[in-house]
Order: sequence, then C-alpha cells, then structure tokens
Amino acid sequence: MVRTFRLFTALVPVLLPATVLAASAEWQRYVIPSTGTNVEIPVTIFSRDAELPDGGTGRRFYTDDRRADLTVQSVANPENDSPAAFLAKKNPPPGIIYKRVTPNFFVVSSIRNDRIWYNRCNRSAGYMNCVLINYPAAEKRQWDRVVTRISHTLAN
Repeated sequence: MVRTFRLFTALVPVLLPATVLAASAEWQRYVIPSTGTNVEIPVTIFSRDAELPDGGTGRRFYTDDRRADLTVQSVANPENDSPAAFLAKKNPPPGIIYKRVTPNFFVVSSIRNDRIWYNRCNRSAGYMNCVLINYPAAEKRQWDRVVTRISHTLAN
C-alpha cells in the first residue's frame, strides 16, 4: 500500500503541474531592466528560460515538458495608444472568448489548437507591458490560479 501511494504521489506533479505547484511554487519577480516592467512568475513551473520574444523586449519561459509557456515583454507604443486602440492595431484573431478593455489595460483570451492563449497588457508611457501565457485547454481549471496571480502582479 505504501509503494502504491508513493508512486501516485510521484506522478501527480507530472500530470497536473499547475495544480500541484500553484500552492507550493516558488515565485520570483522578473524585471525587464530597460522598461521597469515586472511580474511575479512561478519559477518552479516555468523553469526553462527560452529566448527573447518577438516584437519586444523581455523573456520567454517554458515548463520542463514545454506544454506551457509564458512571455513577459514590453512592446513599443510610441503614439501612446489606449489599450483599446493598441489592441485594434494588433488585429487580434477572431473567436476571442474573453475580452476586457479598460483605460489602463486589456485582457484577451481564447482557444487555438487545443491550447488556451491568454494575453494581458498594461499601458505605460511609451510601452504596453504584457504577459502572454499558453497552456493546454484540457487543464484550464488547474492553471486558473497560476494565470490569475501572474496577471495580477504585472506592474509597470
């Protein structure tokens, strides 16, 4: 019985990394030095530092198994467009499931290829500071707490 329990316990983090690690994850603040954009990221979940993101300064991170990724970036906004105008210029894909736009930020999310994509951008002087998160749609509930904390800690 003990062996079975240990085997099950060992498999849970592999099957549901966000659920298991959200409560016990080690969170660290990532800062983009050139813009001051900063956000808390769970480094025990997004443990692979990948590459520079397209179209901005910042960094992309992956889970060990590459099932999920997180991008933190500052995108130039030289005309200081409102979040609504900036989003419109980016021509977001059709089929957005969730959209919230305020004078200070926007959030859009949807599903593509069985993966949820989530994008939040905060407006600051000359930049839109963003987090983009992609993860398996089948694991939505397991990722909700992780995505929410990342989103709420994004700061300029």
